[in-house]
Amino acid sequence: MTFDPTGEGRMDAADEESGRVASDDVMGSGTATVLAPARSARVLVVDDEESVTNMLRRALSFEGYAVTTARDGPEALRRAVEWVPDLVVLDVLMPGLDGLETCRRLRAGDPRVAILMLTAKDAVGDEIVGLDAGADDYLVKPFSLDVLSARIRALLRRREPIDVEVVRFADLSLDTGTRTAHRGDREIHLTTTEYDLLLQFLRHPRQVLEKEQLTEKVWGYDFGGNYNVLEVYVRHLRLKLEAAGEQRLIQTLRGAGYVLREGMP
Repeated sequence: MTFDPTGEGRMDAADEESGRVASDDVMGSGTATVLAPARSARVLVVDDEESVTNMLRRALSFEGYAVTTARDGPEALRRAVEWVPDLVVLDVLMPGLDGLETCRRLRAGDPRVAILMLTAKDAVGDEIVGLDAGADDYLVKPFSLDVLSARIRALLRRREPIDVEVVRFADLSLDTGTRTAHRGDREIHLTTTEYDLLLQFLRHPRQVLEKEQLTEKVWGYDFGGNYNVLEVYVRHLRLKLEAAGEQRLIQTLRGAGYVLREGMP
């Protein structure tokens, strides 16, 4: 079943009273199928429709997350400062301060917070605008609660600590402790997704990395042949890595993927 706030995705009163989620995506034949996270990650759900925030709060709380909600952009920004979420589920279409501007301000305040945008628009241009605003991922309404949960788990896994080291290629280096990159002496601040993508390139220098391989490694799932998200983030990385006129290191091999190497192809 998919979740559509205007349709059958709503939870009925009996389910609400018993604290169960009325969806085969979350419960099946009386047996719980949801994998709870290892720790109680904090999720902020932002949507101007109360039916949406209520549904997602119950569903995500059932999975073991600590969940709070906001009904508009200003309230979301206040909650983000007071509550410091690990991940924000953010609707694009909200009155006043819309989801895109809210996303930009959230990203400016915390480069590491994971942001998953919900949108009723599935055009490529709309996806790119959301990603350019700082979102890590997007989901088009109506959506399956299973898919939403999988996307959230994938984004949160990327926040888990790893062994600290400095990975280098040419004049580019990446400190996995501070998650900061350098081109020579120039410091480059990265979002979580930019960091994860750059780390994949630095782990495999001079190797051709297919788009499917990169999306699986960075986002934790395949986009079904739609690589708009990956292409947007490669562009983001290039802009940051070449901001002072440095040589391009992330190169495109048409029909193959990308490769980290010196010199023009």
